[in-house]
Amino acid sequence: MAEAAIFQGLSANPLDDLHQLLSYAFMVNALEAGTIVAVMAGITGWFMVLRRQTFAGHTLSLIAFPGAAAATLAGLPVAAGYFGFCAVGALALAGVAGTRRSLGGESAAIGSLQALALALGFVFVSLYHGVLTGLDSLLFGTFLGITRGQVAALLAVAATTVVLVGLAARPLLFASVDAEVARAGGVPVRLLGFGFLLVLGLSVAETSQITGALLVFALLVTPAATAHQLTSRPGLGIALSITIALAVTWLGLALAYFSIYPVGFYVTSLAFALYVIVRVACALADRFERVERLAVEAA
Repeated sequence: MAEAAIFQGLSANPLDDLHQLLSYAFMVNALEAGTIVAVMAGITGWFMVLRRQTFAGHTLSLIAFPGAAAATLAGLPVAAGYFGFCAVGALALAGVAGTRRSLGGESAAIGSLQALALALGFVFVSLYHGVLTGLDSLLFGTFLGITRGQVAALLAVAATTVVLVGLAARPLLFASVDAEVARAGGVPVRLLGFGFLLVLGLSVAETSQITGALLVFALLVTPAATAHQLTSRPGLGIALSITIALAVTWLGLALAYFSIYPVGFYVTSLAFALYVIVRVACALADRFERVERLAVEAA
């Protein structure tokens, strides 16, 4: 019955659509889970963009795919695969970062890890001889089947992650802006970097359960990148990142409910569209400011 209701389409009355959206327990669970994930993604994503670790975040999102596939193959909960593989992937990335001799060598090592992750994912999928009807949801996300237990687990992980980031926020910000000066000031830069990669791995594993493994990157990086375009102030930037992540997640879930396309597609498209709009608006504003300044100087 719930599945049939999904494809009834939007009506002319937004309030009726909202009532329909909230009339099913599975959709309420999805909205609650999406809210939790968006808040955590907004916070960790802001620091990820600031630290220029988007490539590492992308790698962890690819590692989430073989994790989910391996869990399915072993008959375990998909979440166990997400969290297990992302944690191992974070450790591997921390090892690469700790032993790098050059940025080129580090990026090459991370790219190789991405290739290995994709290969393992497709191997695990091919070894699964049953009907893997959930492959699309593993890759592109779904809002169906989210239980109260999963919502509680997501909340516990997100709360732990946010608390850890909050406790380390000041030294992490310092180390992210200028690692050399922070190291000279006694800040444990390497330990903070290792800890942040683990937190980022948890964020990727959690976000994958809403957007899917291949599109998790969009919710982690695009709202944060948009917030960085709008302000350089940390507090306001994090608040904007969370707000944007919440907006695109809620709207993406609503649009997915009333259509046949996966939630990851809508979240990704909405986040990217907003980023483009903000980027163009900021560029136009900068150009107008330069023209105005030149006019004042000429006068």
